[in-house]
Amino acid sequence: MNSMYLKPNEICDEVIEVGIKKANYSTTQVILLGILAGAYIALGGFCASMASHSISNVGVAKFVAGAVFPVGLMLVIICGADLFTGNCLMTLPLIEKRISLKAMLRNWGFVYFSNMIGAALTAFLLFQSGVLSTNGGKLGGYILKVAAHKAELNFSTALSSGILCNIIVCLAVWGAYSAKDIASKVAIIWFPIMAFVVAGFEHSVANMYYFSIALFAKTQGYLIPLSGVAPEHIENINFSHIVGNLIPVTLGNIIGGAFVALSYWAIYKYSASKKAQQGITNLEA
Repeated sequence: MNSMYLKPNEICDEVIEVGIKKANYSTTQVILLGILAGAYIALGGFCASMASHSISNVGVAKFVAGAVFPVGLMLVIICGADLFTGNCLMTLPLIEKRISLKAMLRNWGFVYFSNMIGAALTAFLLFQSGVLSTNGGKLGGYILKVAAHKAELNFSTALSSGILCNIIVCLAVWGAYSAKDIASKVAIIWFPIMAFVVAGFEHSVANMYYFSIALFAKTQGYLIPLSGVAPEHIENINFSHIVGNLIPVTLGNIIGGAFVALSYWAIYKYSASKKAQQGITNLEA
């Protein structure tokens, strides 16, 4: 084994072992780790908005947001927290029969709603801190614009975007498992997460934050004209439209994460097993 990093097949084994540990966390551990992850992603989302909201060039604005947002996943991976999208890789130990479907779904359920709590609490604290009035209220207007756009995505668009998002996110998590030092983890996390933000793909936990902070922003009516979005579109930032976004995005995130996990399972576990079985058959013959 290389002392600096894990090889691809070794990452596969590491993901399995991590998934087993996550499946065996106590309920208290899962909830607290989930709340922390939701808060970290929310902070990354807020800082990305703060850095990019006043940039008129779309490409530059996306790049700046993408450069800042990865701090959320860096904190999750390096400091330790449980993020729903990353935990979609638990499909790997599931298919290897190292954890049960019940254990995986238990983890996903607690982590998902704990992420939501962490994201909403962070949004509330940010609102209470008065940061939405930054730049004459333009930051608050920008937040409303982002949430209004997400609220109006149709099912297939949100699903497809969610799949693409979590393929990239889970590749970042997968790569981070290979690194043994902080600098390497930061590097492998930063580039893929920057790419998904620049592309504008949909991340369920990030959306929990964006919708939460937008609901608070709506209470400050003066921010609505600053969004540049018609009031009727701002009104779509409501419970039904939020659920209408989170359902397909979450399903897409699950599919994207499972795609990464099962692809590497097929390469390093299934193929190796079939080869070993063939070797035994040839010896017996």
